[in-house]
Amino acid sequence: MTIMQATMGCGCFWCFEASIQRLNGIIEVIPGYSGGELLNPSYEQVCTGATGHAEVLRITFDDTVIDFTSLLKVFFSAHNPTTLNRQGADIGTQYRSVIFYENPSQQSDTEQFIKKIETSKQWADPIVTEISPFTIFYPAELHHHNYYNQHPEQGYCQLIIQPKLLKLKQDHPTLLYPK
Repeated sequence: MTIMQATMGCGCFWCFEASIQRLNGIIEVIPGYSGGELLNPSYEQVCTGATGHAEVLRITFDDTVIDFTSLLKVFFSAHNPTTLNRQGADIGTQYRSVIFYENPSQQSDTEQFIKKIETSKQWADPIVTEISPFTIFYPAELHHHNYYNQHPEQGYCQLIIQPKLLKLKQDHPTLLYPK
């Protein structure tokens, strides 16, 4: 077992958390905030867009089961990486597409993955995903943790998250844990 960490954001952390939790080799997923200047920000502060933080996930994974490139595959299929500071109805810098790399390998893997996507013309517009060094992570308030699993009947979960989970199952069935 090789324990690694990754910090990524692609819009609302509730959506991305539900997808990442369903992958083989994931040990822990913590929603939170990264990339800004304000120390210990709250959800309300981050939502103003004035903190510089993005909603992100701090992902702990077993690299012998799921590698960083597989996480990138899910990340780039879980959102539109060509929209700047926006995912669906969520607008603002806190919803930006961002990868905070933990080491030079993650930086290189991310840059190569983006080049591969751009060469493939999978997206008509250029990728705007921010690639920045990881500095600090602040966990979100507890009521944001494990949100979809605790509130699957909630409207946002049914209308926004559930379709993303169906797409994940369709696009990456070999990465999902068996049910």
